[in-house]
Amino acid sequence: MRIETSHESPISILDNSLTYNDYCYALVHLFETHEQYFDFFKRARGNNVEVYLDNSIFELKESFDADKYAEWIEKLQPNLYIVPDVLENGAATVDKWIDWEKTHQFKGIRQMGVVQGKSWTELVECYKFMSQAADMIAISFDYSYYQGTGYGHDKLTRYSSGRQRFIEQLIHDNIWNWNKPHHLLGCSLAREFRWYVDNNIHNIRSVDTSNPVVAAMHDLQYNDDHGLDEKPSALLADMIEHDMTDDQMELVKYNTQMFKKILRRT
Repeated sequence: MRIETSHESPISILDNSLTYNDYCYALVHLFETHEQYFDFFKRARGNNVEVYLDNSIFELKESFDADKYAEWIEKLQPNLYIVPDVLENGAATVDKWIDWEKTHQFKGIRQMGVVQGKSWTELVECYKFMSQAADMIAISFDYSYYQGTGYGHDKLTRYSSGRQRFIEQLIHDNIWNWNKPHHLLGCSLAREFRWYVDNNIHNIRSVDTSNPVVAAMHDLQYNDDHGLDEKPSALLADMIEHDMTDDQMELVKYNTQMFKKILRRT
């Protein structure tokens, strides 16, 4: 199996990012403040590069304004966009999806639905809805639920193992939809992803994470295919104007190569 990767990057190296990304992953709220950022993704679409558009909920803590979001979808014409959701609230996420579909239809553009909730039951109910409604199902890296179900001595490890156990349980209980592609949103520790490859969860098609790039921006080098035992707390979106040094660019190249090695792609 092959998991496609996209590592969000600062504006200064967006063109270079095409050498280490399989597709482009855009944060909609940055379109409003950085014209160069939008222009890059518009050019990418013109060159037939796959583009996913995110509603920026991780950065904003709530989904980007729905009407403005629709305008940017219309302007960009991404291959896929994330329908507005509500952090850790499954019922509100389903309601938001239903409300969105009443007034927003974009022919030929796929929709990604994010599973949300705080408990197993809530997450499963939301998953079942997205399994029917969405073109691609997304599962996030940082549900608080994982802190009670994941194992490990620290928060990052529990996030990583928690998502693995959640997916494993969905499969065990015959809830996992093998007929729909899945996307993994973000990561705490990069080494998490090898488990999905080694266990042939073959319809996990893509992952987005700025982890190897943000690590390089903090002068951190991956430990081969183990990755890091820490995670810089800064958001890539807050460093979107960062100018990379030559040494940091070498680290980006190395870290992204090691990320692919974790996925057994090298």
